[in-house]
Amino acid sequence: MSTTIPEAKLRRRGRLSRFDLKASPYIYIAPFFIVFAVMGLFPLLYTIFLSTRQWNTMSGDGGLACAMGDKQVSGTGCPNGRDWFGNFAWALGQPDFYTALRNTIAIFALSSLPQLVIAIIVAYLLSSNLRAKTFWRMGVLFPYIIAPMSAGIIFRMIFADQTGTINTVLGWFGIGPIGWHSDTFASWIAVSSIVNFRWTGYNTLVLLAAMQAVPHETLEAAVIDGASRFKQLTSVILPMIRPTLIFVIITSVIGGLQIFDEPQMYTVGPGYGGNSNQWLTLTQFMWKTGFVSTNASNMGRAAAISWMLFLVVVAFGILSYILTSRMASGDAPKPKKSAKTNKEVAR
Repeated sequence: MSTTIPEAKLRRRGRLSRFDLKASPYIYIAPFFIVFAVMGLFPLLYTIFLSTRQWNTMSGDGGLACAMGDKQVSGTGCPNGRDWFGNFAWALGQPDFYTALRNTIAIFALSSLPQLVIAIIVAYLLSSNLRAKTFWRMGVLFPYIIAPMSAGIIFRMIFADQTGTINTVLGWFGIGPIGWHSDTFASWIAVSSIVNFRWTGYNTLVLLAAMQAVPHETLEAAVIDGASRFKQLTSVILPMIRPTLIFVIITSVIGGLQIFDEPQMYTVGPGYGGNSNQWLTLTQFMWKTGFVSTNASNMGRAAAISWMLFLVVVAFGILSYILTSRMASGDAPKPKKSAKTNKEVAR
């Protein structure tokens, strides 16, 4: 005997099947968005709220921030009233904020640009026929796996003002010791050297993976045409890996403007950024304001500084994206046609 399934049951199964077909992709990706909302989006939005408050780590929320950065913790109240942007006004009125901004941009420039050039050259060398290529590739990645604290301590000893390795070697050539911790520009070079040491290998492997995807036929055609190794790199390989270059540049910009471990571990003693803030970065200034402020910690002010750092990162990120996008498109300006040429085309 053949059994017939009721029409209502068939319709229900059809609806469930269509629902499963539409909802399954969203159910599969839901865990990521749930974790992102809890661990990423909520703290971001909460920081916006916190940046407007008079928030102390000991006493908690004290209401809106004082206008123009009046004393918020000593109990004197707010003579000028309260303001939504009081913490931002306080930060913009601090000389240390502009010093930290200058140091952050300077260290970023001294680290990201050389880092990219060295990564391209090393990746190109590793993509050629070298002996023991696996060994050299592992060696390039080795600095990346070193803990930032260890790298900072090692370079702090290498760049020591009196007994450091660098000054010792310079002394062999009759060059006097350089104040790597006392001179501002020298300290920028020292801190950027730590950043380059840690991140050049990572960028090298990313670029190496892109270079290995370049078709061998294209490189062979360039060799047949008489292109030198330098021409092969600049005219063939780099234009073909431009999307990867864009990725490396933008990630370097984002990471370079948020450095904290390297300058912090380079500091000798309990201070932040040197005796005269020679290498104080925005992240260090934010940490100092939020947890170890001289008068009292203030999480509201630290949150305001973090949002201004976020705007700086976004501005540099957009600028890098615009420049790299133009570089990636490779569109050259088209020559303007003269009126005579237009008439000839029309005929």
